Amino acid sequence: QVQLVESGGGLVQAGGSLRLSCAASGRTFSSYTMGWFRQAPGKEREFVATISRSGRVTAYADSVKGRFTISRDDAKNTVWLQMNSLKPEDTAVYYCAAESTAFLLRNPAQYDYWGQGTQVTVSS
Repeated sequence: QVQLVESGGGLVQAGGSLRLSCAASGRTFSSYTMGWFRQAPGKEREFVATISRSGRVTAYADSVKGRFTISRDDAKNTVWLQMNSLKPEDTAVYYCAAESTAFLLRNPAQYDYWGQGTQVTVSS
């Protein structure tokens, strides 16, 4: 099992940047595909980015491609989401997720482990 704790959310103006962190417990972090998702009020949870166990393969939602970067450091049991050129429509609660698999996963239903979420608010 793995426990996930997100941090780094906050209030930022449009065009600004934030870096979200997700710290994982456990000694098998390197066996997990990691993902970031977000959920705005009244909307379903949506895929943002995912990174493979090796860290060499990533995938992004079209809405964030070129602005967001997912990365991981297995020595620190941490995955990050660097968010640049933020827009008001990026406002949401951002969640970190983990699944023990070799595949990249975009569907939130495919992840077994979730953090509590961190609020990101982008003002116009």
